[in-house]
Amino acid sequence: MAIQHFPLKLVSRRMLAPTVGHYVFVRDDGQPLDYLPGQFIQVHFQYADGTATKRSYSLATIHDHAMGAGESVEIAVSYVPGGAATALFEGLAEGGTIDASGPFGRFCLMPADANRRYILIGTGTGVTPYRAMLPLLQAAIRERGAEVVLLFGARNPEELLYGDEFRQFANENPGFRFVPCFSRELPAEGSPHAHADVRHGYVQQFLAEFQPDAQSDIAYLCGNPNMVDACFETLKEHGLPVPQIRREKYVSSK
Repeated sequence: MAIQHFPLKLVSRRMLAPTVGHYVFVRDDGQPLDYLPGQFIQVHFQYADGTATKRSYSLATIHDHAMGAGESVEIAVSYVPGGAATALFEGLAEGGTIDASGPFGRFCLMPADANRRYILIGTGTGVTPYRAMLPLLQAAIRERGAEVVLLFGARNPEELLYGDEFRQFANENPGFRFVPCFSRELPAEGSPHAHADVRHGYVQQFLAEFQPDAQSDIAYLCGNPNMVDACFETLKEHGLPVPQIRREKYVSSK
């Protein structure tokens, strides 16, 4: 899969949370972006002094197949106060373009996987690759009886990125279990997320509850580096070999 440079034109944006925006682009050169769910792109820009820099964003796009020309390229962008990338995205008007490259990364589902269960763990925008993986996970559930558990850590329901989509997917796919872990504030009674699978605390506190098993599980860890490290150690304690633990750390930068 060739890495390319290409212009992205902004089609639309919406707020997922108070400090996270969902951005929808199309390639402005008319070419398709051939990618695997779980990969990321890099956005290239300059600081005020002209120094070149870049930021990485996982693709949040849901497609059943590789994207054709004109299809969307979707990412979630965290706003960091005083951040150069934040200024770039907040100042981007619809129809405006940015310079990107990619795709990069190997944080993907593997065609040869024959595991019984996937344990997906994410915090913050680290959940975006799992949104892109939903069609492949659905196929694994239907075609080979795979089970999927998604443990997603957020401070409160307002910051549960794509939470409504994951809950709906869980309702429609019995092999998929969505477990939001709220560290500060639980959902109000009557909310769609006031659900039996909601937990109060951090994802790493609840991982052992799902009894990770080296014989059946492949785990994915994405998001806060401390969470990734803590869950990695827990999974190893349960006997999972390192090749069955796939990791990607998100480090916030201005």
